Amino acid sequence: MTKFSDLNLNPKVLKAVEETGYETPTPIQAGAIPPALEGRDVLGIAQTGTGKTASFTLPMITMLARGRARARMPRSLVLCPTRELAAQVAENFDTYAKHVKLTKALLIGGVSFKEQDVLIDKGVDVLIATPGRLLDHFERGKLLLTGVQVMVVDEADRMLDMGFIPDIERIFSLTPFTRQTLFFSATMAPEIERITNTFLSNPARIEVARQATASETIEQGVVLFKGSRREREATEKRAVLRALIEAEGEKCTNAIVFCNRKVDVDIVAKSLKKYGLDAAPIHGDLDQSQRTRTLDGFRNGELKILVASDVAARGLDVPSVSHVFNFDVPSHAEDYVHRIGRTGRAGRDGKAMMICSSRDEKNLDAIEKLIQKTIPRLDNPLKKAEATEDAKAEETTEKKPTRTRSRSRSRSSSGSATETAKVAAVEESKPAAVEVVESAPAASKKNDRSDDRSRSSRGSDKRPSKRSDNKVVGMGDHMPSFIALSFDERRAG
Repeated sequence: MTKFSDLNLNPKVLKAVEETGYETPTPIQAGAIPPALEGRDVLGIAQTGTGKTASFTLPMITMLARGRARARMPRSLVLCPTRELAAQVAENFDTYAKHVKLTKALLIGGVSFKEQDVLIDKGVDVLIATPGRLLDHFERGKLLLTGVQVMVVDEADRMLDMGFIPDIERIFSLTPFTRQTLFFSATMAPEIERITNTFLSNPARIEVARQATASETIEQGVVLFKGSRREREATEKRAVLRALIEAEGEKCTNAIVFCNRKVDVDIVAKSLKKYGLDAAPIHGDLDQSQRTRTLDGFRNGELKILVASDVAARGLDVPSVSHVFNFDVPSHAEDYVHRIGRTGRAGRDGKAMMICSSRDEKNLDAIEKLIQKTIPRLDNPLKKAEATEDAKAEETTEKKPTRTRSRSRSRSSSGSATETAKVAAVEESKPAAVEVVESAPAASKKNDRSDDRSRSSRGSDKRPSKRSDNKVVGMGDHMPSFIALSFDERRAG
């Protein structure tokens, strides 16, 4: 088995490596370091988390240990796609070059130009920069690239995705033709291959894993999600994410949640905070100081959940990330490999889960074609919770069948009694059809009684007997008795 001591590195560099606790190089390191020390161009293709950074920093420090830097003319150049990755490379140089007297400068956005100009004016052995800030210094006349001996392009495929390829080509043209080029990428898109054919001379190609493959130590899964209504889809999707995180329980020691858009990064982070989860956002629109504080807190264990855009998909060297959650399916299939590569690093176990809505199924198919495997489907945790609640409700109703039946019986019995009463009332009303008219003149009957009293005082006793003989039949051809009574009274008067 190859060890670092077998790679012809500078003894001071070996001492720094031993102090970090590493003894055996990774496959990409064992393959890239020897040709790099020989002065050859190197094309390294390896998945994220395999140790590509050390595969170019260790030979660079060994080669740069001899010589001296000149003002405004760096001896080596490392290009990185993001500020975070550039800062991480600078930390690696500090770690492995602590026993070697080398100077370095970090040129990234969000930092004052004056501080960077002071370092460049003194002269640096290693210049680590993002393409945009490097060209800004060059156009201001503060930097010359004619003294670059070794040039490194890290995460070249990410450079392509971020639109830096024209800047990379321009920077290549500003460096000497005799430079040594170390080119590293996780995938090899056609555009990347064109650049390597143009600017690399007979490179040693080291490919330690199939292009765009995920580590075997990462357990993958995807939840197929469909919202109940379009206006509630985003809210329900965030609920699914929270349910996935909570379902992992103590297994989820820390996690990175990836979103496709910066706006969603802020919204998801606020949602997780609202429901009691320790989360913070990081994306390109935040101040560099805030991004640095957030990353430091995540690395130190002070922050549990980091909600990030793809700016954090590369170069975050946090070895102990237990989970990665893809809130959105990445639009580029290669980004999926880089995202889930944040977990399961250095041989550790990791877990990566993704939420796929119906509109993202095409992107999911592209990812499965790229990694050449089917991602296992996971049950929606919210549906599980709803099914459990429904089962509990059914058990509750099954435990109380008698009460429900008795209620229904009482209701039916009371209903039947009511119907019976209604029928009886109708039948009683049938023979009373003749008496309806009789009940109508009740008030006049009272008057009749008073009139009878007056007549009795006059000595007339014929009217009551006559009234009793005249039964009211109806309002047809027969005249009602109360009409006749008035005429009789007039005659008697």
